[in-house]
Amino acid sequence: MPPTSIDGVEDAIIERGYACVPNFLPPPAVEALASEARHMWEDGAFEFARIGSGANRQRCPQVRSDRILWLDTDALSTAQHRYWRALDELRGRINRATMMGLVDWEGHLALYPPGTFYRRHIDVFANAAERQLTTILYLNPDWQSGDGGELRLYLDGSNREPYIDLEPRGGTLVTFLSSRFYHEVLPAHTERLSITGWFRVRSTRHF
Repeated sequence: MPPTSIDGVEDAIIERGYACVPNFLPPPAVEALASEARHMWEDGAFEFARIGSGANRQRCPQVRSDRILWLDTDALSTAQHRYWRALDELRGRINRATMMGLVDWEGHLALYPPGTFYRRHIDVFANAAERQLTTILYLNPDWQSGDGGELRLYLDGSNREPYIDLEPRGGTLVTFLSSRFYHEVLPAHTERLSITGWFRVRSTRHF
C-alpha cells in the first residue's frame, strides 16, 4: 500500500493554521473505512449528534443534524487502525515542528444524510482546551461538484469573511487549529461521510 501523504502539513499549520492534503490515504483504505461506516449505519450504531459538553450536551437539530459514532481507539478495526497509525505519524511530525505537545487523538465517524448540516461553530469548549488540532478525513470517493457538504472555513476569527470552501473528496485530510477557526458544514445534497477528530494535549483543568 502506498505511504500516506503528509509532507508539508506541519509547515502549513505553522504558516497559516490549516492544511488540506488530498490522498492522505489511498483509495482502497478510504473505501474500506467507508464500507465499514455504511454497515454500522445500516446496523443502527450511529446516534444523533449533540452540541455542548458534559451535562450540557443536548440535541439541537437547528444547529447540527448529522449522526455520529465515536471510535474506541483501544478497539479499532484493521481499517481504522491503519488510519490511526497515519495520524500518529502526523502527530509526531507536528510535535517536532511546533512543540505543541499533542499526546493523543479522539474522534468519531460522521454521517450527513441529504439535507443535513452543521452551522458555524468552533471546536474548543469554554471549560476545556485539550483539543488543539482538528482533523477531518473524508470518505466520499464518488463526491461530485454540486453534492454539497463542503467545509466552510472562516479565516479571520469570528468574522464571516474571508472564508474558503473545501470539498469533501474521498481521501482528503483537512486539519486546522481548533481554537482559531470557526467553520461549518454546508448542507449535504447526497450522503457525506467523514472521520472527524482532534489531537489533544494533557488536561490543564483544576477542580
